[in-house]
Amino acid sequence: MRFEELTEYFKRLEATTKRLEMFDILSEAFSKAEKTDIAKTVYLLQEELLPPFFNVQLGIADRIVEKAISDAYGVNLETVKSENKKVGDLGEVSEKYNKTNKKSTMSVTEVYDDIFKLSSISGEGSVEGKISALSLLLKKISPLESRYLIRFIMGKLRLGVGEATIMEALSKAKTGSRNFKSELERAFNLCSDLGHVAEVFYDKGDSGIKKFHVEVMRPIRPALAERLPDAEEIIKRLGKCAVDQKFDGFRAQVHKDGDDVKVFSRNLEDITHFMPEIVDAVKKLKHKKMIFDGEALTYDEDTNTLYPFQITIQRKRKHNIEEVSESFPLRLFVFDIMLLDEQDLMQDSYRKRRDIVDKTFEEESTISKSKFIITDSAAELTKFFEDTVGSGLEGVVAKKLDAPYSAGARNFNWIKIKRSYKSQLNDTIDIVILGYFRGKGMRADFGIGAVLGGVYNKSKDIFETITKVGSGFSENQFKELRKMLDDVKVPHKPARVESIMVPDVWVAPAYVITVKADEITRSPMHTCGMEKGVGYALRFPRAVSFIRTDKRVEDVNTSKEIIEMFKNQKRVELK
Repeated sequence: MRFEELTEYFKRLEATTKRLEMFDILSEAFSKAEKTDIAKTVYLLQEELLPPFFNVQLGIADRIVEKAISDAYGVNLETVKSENKKVGDLGEVSEKYNKTNKKSTMSVTEVYDDIFKLSSISGEGSVEGKISALSLLLKKISPLESRYLIRFIMGKLRLGVGEATIMEALSKAKTGSRNFKSELERAFNLCSDLGHVAEVFYDKGDSGIKKFHVEVMRPIRPALAERLPDAEEIIKRLGKCAVDQKFDGFRAQVHKDGDDVKVFSRNLEDITHFMPEIVDAVKKLKHKKMIFDGEALTYDEDTNTLYPFQITIQRKRKHNIEEVSESFPLRLFVFDIMLLDEQDLMQDSYRKRRDIVDKTFEEESTISKSKFIITDSAAELTKFFEDTVGSGLEGVVAKKLDAPYSAGARNFNWIKIKRSYKSQLNDTIDIVILGYFRGKGMRADFGIGAVLGGVYNKSKDIFETITKVGSGFSENQFKELRKMLDDVKVPHKPARVESIMVPDVWVAPAYVITVKADEITRSPMHTCGMEKGVGYALRFPRAVSFIRTDKRVEDVNTSKEIIEMFKNQKRVELK
């Protein structure tokens, strides 16, 4: 496919406000894509060169793009800067000054490869090298192509295409039906690389996807836990179950292939660089290939006590890791294993996988095993929970004994109870920001007074509104939030957003915050779980975190979870 043809689809995607229309556009685009460019087409739609775990960064600032546009089109640099300041979109600036009338012949692969080369230019003279390479590429493409090329490079493509919609469209393009989406999703959950899945699908067809299996160094999308309010509800649902300690640290998925070791975070970023002692300990394990799941926390070597997350988070520094390691060493608590040598354990029961964990890992300072019990007693589960919380940990996770490892799924195979569940409304709630309202009174100077927040409807691949949040942010956070949201503002409601409320400014779903509320109520003003004109909303919400960089927008709470939380929240009875 020619890149110019793909950008015509980008233009149509940008213009639509309907998710079904977005699906039709994508299906049409994928039906024209070849196996040689399908992976790169998917990456471009996802607004990434490669998935996060590859650690590929473009590192291109406004000044580099401005100079490249100036050089490519022979426009005075100050004129380019002035136009950028006026319109706030270097893609539009590039399109305006690109006077090329001829059709571009560059393929998607050729353009993608040229962009990728930009990421490899580093060291002395890298700024000049990137300007020269980008300028040369801009000279070869049409005005429309330059608009979307620059937006992609700046991280501002804002097409709003979700993974689920991409998989549905791939299924329709190749099979004529959406029904193969579930198989594509299974493959995606095993490798976290949708471009790779698409490439296998186009090269080997249905059979290639059905044979898809886990591979070392391709992170598995982590299994996640549902929530229930107390031990009685858990035993009622699971019966006899395993109950694991829940730690408040870094979720760490460890991959070992001989002496090559990598550690991936909950949101699938490569965090190997700040876990050197864990890497060294894993290298000493006798098994050649391994994938296992755990939680990493810093601890005090003298007292053997665990530090809170606020201390552990310091390990994310990119500098002075050795110094930090000495002051705040890490301990990894292993609670699951998915691959051991050539044995794929994903479909084995949790009971069997846990037995393998216990046989494979010894108790030592760097790698330990989480403590757990097996019980069918609500009283015993409650005592284990209280003892766990009493020792400073976050809570417990009950696990169905015969369940496989549910990659990428949040279901009742795992059920968590946390300390925060003692409040009237169970736990905090993660929401995605969908827009903002301009400030009034004292907040008029900030230009923002509240944000419109939503949750994720996984079955529809849309975001549904649940609340308007104006409390919990400091003055500095409001100012920073306005700047961040203006970078992702869009002219109309995104296609994957369902809303009755209309904010002053719509934004592309890009940022996650955590909120606390007094309770969940029914409301005709919000679309979360809406049936017969009534949805669910948060009463007296306030932000309890700023931007959650550890979570993708699809990782926020789901509409289904909100409905369950509504049913389970503790009610205050009038006497």
